[in-house]
Amino acid sequence: MIRFHFGLAPIGRVEPWGDQYRTLHWFTLTEGWYCIDLGDHELLRYSDRTTELLRAQAGRQATPQHPYVDYYVARLWEDMLALLPTALEPVPADLVDFIDSASADWSLPETPEAEAASIWYGDHTLDTGYLWFGPHLRWWRTVDETSDILTVAWHHPTDPESEIEFAGPSSGRFSLPTDDFRSAVVEFDRNLMSAVARRVRKFRTLGPPTGIEIDLDLLVHEQRTRTQWLPEAMRRRPETDWDAVRAGARTLRQSTSAAH
Repeated sequence: MIRFHFGLAPIGRVEPWGDQYRTLHWFTLTEGWYCIDLGDHELLRYSDRTTELLRAQAGRQATPQHPYVDYYVARLWEDMLALLPTALEPVPADLVDFIDSASADWSLPETPEAEAASIWYGDHTLDTGYLWFGPHLRWWRTVDETSDILTVAWHHPTDPESEIEFAGPSSGRFSLPTDDFRSAVVEFDRNLMSAVARRVRKFRTLGPPTGIEIDLDLLVHEQRTRTQWLPEAMRRRPETDWDAVRAGARTLRQSTSAAH
């Protein structure tokens, strides 16, 4: 089971952008929290100690009482759609060990093939660079005569200050049927689009909050446009140069072995 779980902050808590002209855009309307449910594990859930620390730093009255990442939900949504074509491209059997390996072990030679392999590997990673010590999340698909599986592998980097830590195992992996993954992404997209659409309708009926500017025509246009992002992501197909990736993977493995 996989689920992209989120909640939007009340409109009164959403922080407008700008100083002189305070505005709310589509992206800002998705301010909230989120996590990724993988079976009985929750990715992007802070440990109890870190949750208490973050609440104390922000002030308990200003901080929601949940243990999850606080950010714009649209960021996770956008990054998942950017990742989707690569995650859904089946990995050839001879490259599974490579995509399943830890890139931190590599000594990167300066060759076009090594670069191609490194980029291909990186394209399977969900961007969490906007978070303090966000987890490394890598997604790949394997298909054979009997199964079609999507695997998620995660690793939490260590905060040298020991302040930011996430709940659960520091590393691990979870596999599920690829169709379940697709369904979870579709559900995430539908739920987020519906949640923002309700906010847009409210603004069209009642107007923006006092002191806040909203370009309603632009907001409606962006809402309509973003409903097409998932179908477009589903249609995209990577143009992978498998020969270059295979050659680069061999080079990276050899350089790692030589370094050790």
